[in-house]
Amino acid sequence: MKKVCVVVGSRANYSSIKSAMRAVRDHPDLRLQLVVGASALLDRYGTVVDVIERDGFEPDEKVFMLIEGETPGTMAKSTGLGLLELPTAFERLEPDVVITVGDRFETMATALAATYMNIPLAHTMGGEVSGNIDESIRHAVTKFAHLHFPACKDAAERIVRMGEPPDTVHVVGCPRMDLVAEVLADGENGLSDLFAVGVGGEFDLDRPFLLVSQHPVTTEYGDGERQITETLRAVQEVGLPAVVLWPNADAGSEHIARGIRKLREHEDDSRLHFFKNLATDDYVKLMARTACLVGNSSSAIREGSFVGTPAVNVGSRQEGRQRGSNVVDVDYDRAAIADALRAQIDHGQYEHELIYGDGRAGERIANILSRATFRIDKRITY
Repeated sequence: MKKVCVVVGSRANYSSIKSAMRAVRDHPDLRLQLVVGASALLDRYGTVVDVIERDGFEPDEKVFMLIEGETPGTMAKSTGLGLLELPTAFERLEPDVVITVGDRFETMATALAATYMNIPLAHTMGGEVSGNIDESIRHAVTKFAHLHFPACKDAAERIVRMGEPPDTVHVVGCPRMDLVAEVLADGENGLSDLFAVGVGGEFDLDRPFLLVSQHPVTTEYGDGERQITETLRAVQEVGLPAVVLWPNADAGSEHIARGIRKLREHEDDSRLHFFKNLATDDYVKLMARTACLVGNSSSAIREGSFVGTPAVNVGSRQEGRQRGSNVVDVDYDRAAIADALRAQIDHGQYEHELIYGDGRAGERIANILSRATFRIDKRITY
């Protein structure tokens, strides 16, 4: 039985690989191994490991590898710490293949550890472009990986142009779309007790509301507080209540968080509700019902195109990423953000676009892994 080790380091990591984890676990020829680390273990980021365990997955290893501070230096040091700790986990688990997800610093640490240890590496969501350090990490990991699971056609073509053998590149879609498809098919509300967690005001989710998800741009380190302040001021100007999510753990996270805290402490936040972390199901249901999603999360582009969510993408973080008609791009300017929000609210829901998959990525990944025979020279047979 082939041992498939998945490394999860954040809430975004988990939602981006959950369906594949489930498919690997349920496949008769595969055995799932799970390493959880970085921000997924920390309370300040919502203790994602608790969500993982409630979903029925038991971590084989927990790796503390996040140095707090959220600066470029601490992000580099966290990558180094991951490179120190992950090899120990891999030595214990002896996986046949390691899966690394996307483009975060823990993705880089995972890729380096596995390839230096001659463990075949599979990479999901590679080949995409964006306006952040994530793109550099994503492309670098591509060159380490033996097997590629891009989410869309243009990403797959880019991976091949980077010199990777075409028979190692499989357009499977994004596993996050699998979860979106399941939630939308379920059709139940399930949001009645949403305000039991988080802080801030409560409001009627059957009436128009906004959803705010904005993260630091590492190449614009130091400007995060101003950027989130422009977004939140625009939200206030539009006048709709809003669900506001905490930023991820990238360098500059504290600047975003400080901007959010200042608004909470000095302004009327009775029409805002703040969450450290949301279950994937709740987030998708909010996306399906919100009048508009605003910020710079890739979910506006990926899940948003699938759901048809009107979205205002702020700034450069998603620059160059393939997107659907649901996204309007603006700069860090409250007036421009507010105008775009009003236009998107007036437009309403968009048509579904299957740019990033049709909801079956997880099973495709598991089936390909079960057939693949790896060689350390990156040749693969099926």
